[in-house]
Amino acid sequence: MPTLYIVGTPIGNLSDITVRAVETLKSVDFIIAEDTRVTRKLLDRYEIKKPVVSCFAHTTSGKMEQIIDRLMKGESAALVTDAGTPGISDPGGLFVQELLRVEPDAKVIPIPGPSAVASALSIAGLPADHFVFFGFPPHKKGRQGFWKEVVASECTSVFYESTHRILKALEELQELLGAENMRRFVVCRELTKLYESVYRGTIAEVLAQVKTSPQKGEFVIVLERNR
Repeated sequence: MPTLYIVGTPIGNLSDITVRAVETLKSVDFIIAEDTRVTRKLLDRYEIKKPVVSCFAHTTSGKMEQIIDRLMKGESAALVTDAGTPGISDPGGLFVQELLRVEPDAKVIPIPGPSAVASALSIAGLPADHFVFFGFPPHKKGRQGFWKEVVASECTSVFYESTHRILKALEELQELLGAENMRRFVVCRELTKLYESVYRGTIAEVLAQVKTSPQKGEFVIVLERNR
């Protein structure tokens, strides 16, 4: 029966990896990675010498079939993403879906680890007993509908944004909410990394902070619920 481990890896600081995750990566026959170059840095840090194959959003169905065929023949594998837990707003989820379609009885085993969503919620100071995670906003089509859904949520909202679109995202939200809106925002940049930054306040206050700060890196945005 195919065995696939879903291994959570650091979202920034390479020390944020569990003992079990390291042991698992050392024990499998091969590792499936979103970006082999990124994963190699982690493997080198922990002296893990295993074959690595790539599997990302645009991987062909033929290559997926080749990887699944190896699992069907008895090899074990660990699936990792560039950062965090595979499958959470991440192309690794597509591979898991395909494996379970081919073999519904496959053993898919979680090896828990870091998550940018959980990390941001833990420091946000907003209710996290009931929240909605929206992933990344669409680049073009459906973007306005996405924002309307986020701001209408009656529980805490969380979403990701890239370094190239963070200002645009906050400006679009301010336009929708109004600059005087008092709902609380928390914007987290580069969590667990050297230049980790957290900005708190209303949409106007947070936008002003982000505009005058470095905008490199990945962002997690947490928004207070609609009352």
